[in-house]
Amino acid sequence: MKKFFSLFALVLLLSACASGVKLSDVPVEDKSGASVSVAPEPVKPAPEPTSPNEAKSAVVPVDTASSVNLSAGPGGNVSKVIFFDYDSYSVKPEFQSTIDAHAQFLKANPRAKVSLEGHTDERGGREYNLALGQKRADAVRQTLSLLGVAESQVESVSFGKEKPAAQGADEGAFAKNRRAEFFYR
Repeated sequence: MKKFFSLFALVLLLSACASGVKLSDVPVEDKSGASVSVAPEPVKPAPEPTSPNEAKSAVVPVDTASSVNLSAGPGGNVSKVIFFDYDSYSVKPEFQSTIDAHAQFLKANPRAKVSLEGHTDERGGREYNLALGQKRADAVRQTLSLLGVAESQVESVSFGKEKPAAQGADEGAFAKNRRAEFFYR
């Protein structure tokens, strides 16, 4: 009798683990929140050429002269670094033209994405510097947003004092470390 109940319990357990979901019809959620079912596309063989003149390639050449390297960012001598005053996250007027150039590039290339990294000098505590670095990156992000750049193209992150651009404990090194940097991906 014990064997019967053990076998019955095992059968129930295995049948409870069975799933009626087909692996080829996995539901996918898009950004709008709607559920979409993805069905595999059948592969169609290419038709055989009937003459040697028809045996041409269907590959379309890529025009590299008109393609833009989105990971390089704006060309020319546009700086990818915005510097800040001590204990400040206000964007200085002298860097407005740099931010304008990045905004124009991002608006002209909607597929381009940029990461803004906020940094501080070594003075102050770790938590304070992480918060200040985030405020610096967010200040540049907000300026880009006000210039018409889509929020989905910009990400801001803080490294605080963890990734200094210049080593040293003098004002020159401190000034180089108080920055926000553009990194295109």
